[in-house]
Amino acid sequence: MATSWVSVQTDSDWSLQNLPYGIFSTADNPRPRPGVAIGDLVIDLAALSGSGLLAGHMLGSSSCFQQTTLNEFMGMGQPAWREARSILTRLLSSQEGVLRDSAYLQSSCCIPQSAVTMHLPATIPNYTDFYASREHATAVGAMFRGKANALQPNWLHLPVGYHGRASSVVVSGTDVRRPWGQVWQEESKQAEWVPSAAVDYELELGIFMGGSANQLGHPLRIEAADAAVFGYVLLNDWSARDLQKWEYVPLGPFTSKNWATSISPWVVTAAALEPFRVPAPTQDPAPPAYLRSQAGCNYDLDLRVGVAPAGRAGPDPVTHTNMRTLYWTPAQMAAHHTVSGCPLVPGDLLGTGTISSEGPGGAGCLLEATLNGTKPVALQSAGTHRAWLQDGDRVVLTGHCQGEGYRVGFGECAGTLLPALDLTLA
Repeated sequence: MATSWVSVQTDSDWSLQNLPYGIFSTADNPRPRPGVAIGDLVIDLAALSGSGLLAGHMLGSSSCFQQTTLNEFMGMGQPAWREARSILTRLLSSQEGVLRDSAYLQSSCCIPQSAVTMHLPATIPNYTDFYASREHATAVGAMFRGKANALQPNWLHLPVGYHGRASSVVVSGTDVRRPWGQVWQEESKQAEWVPSAAVDYELELGIFMGGSANQLGHPLRIEAADAAVFGYVLLNDWSARDLQKWEYVPLGPFTSKNWATSISPWVVTAAALEPFRVPAPTQDPAPPAYLRSQAGCNYDLDLRVGVAPAGRAGPDPVTHTNMRTLYWTPAQMAAHHTVSGCPLVPGDLLGTGTISSEGPGGAGCLLEATLNGTKPVALQSAGTHRAWLQDGDRVVLTGHCQGEGYRVGFGECAGTLLPALDLTLA
């Protein structure tokens, strides 16, 4: 196993085998710029590029690491991604002395993670959320339509999705506010405009697309769609279930989900996750030809959610699942997105939908875990329960792949639910 001259604990998310990309700033240099995480450090790619150490065939003439987002780098495609990963792996390897032995270069290029502020990794042109977990779709469908009709007739034939709002995607650490919306009140038999009383989290994986955008009217073949995946983040699709129940017929969720989506700041590349590829679940019936691939894969990616009530330092575990259970793969989601000729452009974000698995704690949201709020889950160390999230609750998503002696992790995707604004109308 390759090792780094940077100190990396075996349980650190930021191993030499990971090298995720993010956008950061510091107090003495508030301009956002690209970086790579390793150990407790951020490697400043703007400074490293400026020193001439990233001057490869693809990167030598590029200003992608002088930008304030990763969009330009995302758009350069696989050759540039491979080149950057190869150069960074070499520079950070314990065998390479160029950066290791230069106090001057380290002073300008190596920054403690504790000293940085993280930003959204990309300008997100479009955000689409899917519904790719069979376990989640079945559990929710059975809850509302009965077991016999749990899955809608189309679900096993295509990756179901809807268009979300890129404008309300926020980086981890950003607080979100309980939304107002229309809710049907059974007692009064009318719709009322009120703060949501059923706020939920959804544990998802976000997929950042890269490469050259496909032309309008030209779909991506599934192999090209797979190759266009730049990397992944943790994603919390905050949801207001009472608003959703009232508004989702006939066109799906709208204001119940467009108010906030949190993502983790470090983008773990598809290359870093490659050793953890696993076969996707068997799909029966077989999907149409444009969704079939010999490389139809997910990842052995451990995913968890914890909830910390206001005043509590650490979260209580409420979800433990794995991305390997997803019925529809990231490549299938991306290919289906373009099947009618819709372009995917660098920085586009796709959400997998709630990732659930069978067994205790496998539910990827409270809707599923509490049977629509009827059986609250315990927050053991806090000595309390939750049917839905309460004001002040901090929700923390984590995820990692475990290698032999190293991890490829995602860090945290965290956010605190603030009280609703006082919007009472006279």
